[in-house]
Formats: sequence, C-alpha cells, structure tokens
Amino acid sequence: MGLPTAKFDPRKILIVLHGSIGDVTRALPLAKLVRQGFPRASLSWSVEPAAYPLLRGNPAIDEIILFDRNHWWRSFIPFLAAVRARRFELVLDLQRHLKSGIISWVSGAPQRLGFHPADSKEGNGYFNNLHIARCGEGIAKLDHYLRFAEYLGIPCAPVEWDFALTADEMASVDRHLAQTSSAYAVLFVGTRWPSKQWFAKQITECAKMLQAEHDLDVLLLGGAQDRKLAQQALAGATFRVVDLTGRTSLREAVGIIQRAKLAVGPDTGLMHIAAAVGTPVISLWGATDPARTGPFGFGNLVIRGQAPCVPCHKKDCPIGRVCMQSITNAMIAAKVVVALPRERGTWLRHGNVI
Repeated sequence: MGLPTAKFDPRKILIVLHGSIGDVTRALPLAKLVRQGFPRASLSWSVEPAAYPLLRGNPAIDEIILFDRNHWWRSFIPFLAAVRARRFELVLDLQRHLKSGIISWVSGAPQRLGFHPADSKEGNGYFNNLHIARCGEGIAKLDHYLRFAEYLGIPCAPVEWDFALTADEMASVDRHLAQTSSAYAVLFVGTRWPSKQWFAKQITECAKMLQAEHDLDVLLLGGAQDRKLAQQALAGATFRVVDLTGRTSLREAVGIIQRAKLAVGPDTGLMHIAAAVGTPVISLWGATDPARTGPFGFGNLVIRGQAPCVPCHKKDCPIGRVCMQSITNAMIAAKVVVALPRERGTWLRHGNVI
C-alpha cells in the first residue's frame, strides 16, 4: 500500500462512528485501508453497543472504545475523558453529527478529518479542522466513507471485509442450522424504521415461493422486537420455516447469513452484512434510496416500491407504506432467478475499488 503521505504520519488514530449496524458494516473496509496505509499506527474505533460485535476480533482495529448510550447521562463525560487521555493524533469523524463532532474536538487531536460542512449535520463541521470534498447525498455511503482514504493519500485497493468468528461462535451457528438442510435462504424480518418494513403477507408468500420453486429451506432473522411480525407471517403457514428472530447474537447472524444461498429483506443492517460476506441479497426499498444506502455489489437485485413520495426518508409513513405494498411476490421471484445462479466470489467483489 505504500507509505503515508508527508501530510499525514500519525501514530495514534481514532475512527468515530457510533451509528447503525449498516453504517458500521459499510465503514469497515475503510478501517482496513487505514491499517494498510499507516501500518505503524495504532487504530482505535469508538462505537456504541449495538454495532460493537462487528468490530470485535477485527485484525485492523487495535482498540474499541465503547460508549454506553443507554446510560449516556452518566457515561458521556468519563467516555470523553478516556478519549482525551489517549492523545490521538488523527481522528476520522464518520458520523457527521453534533455528538461525533464533540468527540472529535475533545480528543485534542491536531488533525480532525470530517465530512464537508455542507454534507454534515448539527454543526458537525465546526468541530473538525480538515474536511473531505463535498459529495452530496447522491454518492453511495460506502464510497463516501472511502473518500477519507483518498484524502489521506492511501492508494486504492479492492473493498474487503474481515468478520473473524471464533470457534465457539461457529459452533453456535452449527446448532442454529441443525434444523435446516444445506441449502437455505434467509429472510430479514425487521427494520429500525417502521416506514421501511415489509408486510407479514409478503414474508409468507416469499418463503412459500422459495420452498416450492427452489427447494430452499427458509430462516427468519431479526431482533427480539421482530418476533411479533415473524409470528404474524407464520400464522397458519402449512410449510416449514425456522424462526430465529431474537434467538441469535449479531455475530451468529453473520455466520448464518454467510452460509445462505440467498437473502431477502428491506433496508436493514443485516442486508449490508449479507453483501459484505458475499451472499446475494434481494433488497426491498421504499422510504430510503438504494443509490445512497444500497447493498454493495448487488445493485442488480434491488427492488424499488412505487409511490409518488418515494423516497420520502421518513421514519413513519402516513399513507400505509404504499411503496412497500407495491412490491409483489412475482417481482421478488424474478430476482431470485437472477440471484441464485451467481457464483459466490471472494470478499474482493469483482474489481470494486476505490
């Protein structure tokens, strides 16, 4: 990868990204590039509990600094003190909000690189003294993160992920999969935004189609909060589906998705994990824009719902998720035919470089 540019030669680097599972997943390739670009530096990442498991065991990351968001009123000041005490020389603020700006500024790092002020929110740009070029919202978020590597003078390289599961975690995956055959599909049940959610009937019809037409077992994945929707989808079902909603850890979900022949679901963090491990993922879109937040390498498997307001970028929909209702099982079935014959490549997805 070459040596750092004359402008940047830090010994201690901090990545600030406390965001969603999807955001952290898409930023992981940047961490690997930073490690390769600055091999002598230590690399830390500050994150919140939800996405913490994705960073654990990553060979590019030397230290994870955890912020306890659930008890922020008593944890924020000690957290900031811990960041300050490490005397970072370079901060990469990937969050672009007020909180991450404060963390970056309090770190005391002489070089604090963030998004262009026009692309940031809540005054974030005032807390950083270096900024990447303005990109707007038309660029894919993963590519937006990779602009930080470009700014730092790190040469382009294939986009890669490293999810290193332990032997115990792989054994847990095996136990979960004991109920299935070797060929199965995963359906993602939940999303954080109600507006992005697909309907129980759609999940039922999709599962039935995958079994009847492609002889695939079907697993449902999601958090404990998604169990109700999973139960609605399975109510009265005359075919077998393994419901793992709320029954796996995030890292176990990674292993399950990695072995699947196919994944289907709306815009959610597990969708990005599927893309990262090379599992073909059919993604369903309404309120959000796949051009910005779509799964890396699987743009040809995107299905966009139709409504005059798409994409609205609203967390709650006032018109009954018309866009998601417009996605038919026939549309999904057509994408399944496209997805299944694809050869699974390595995590260096077919020449995608920064």
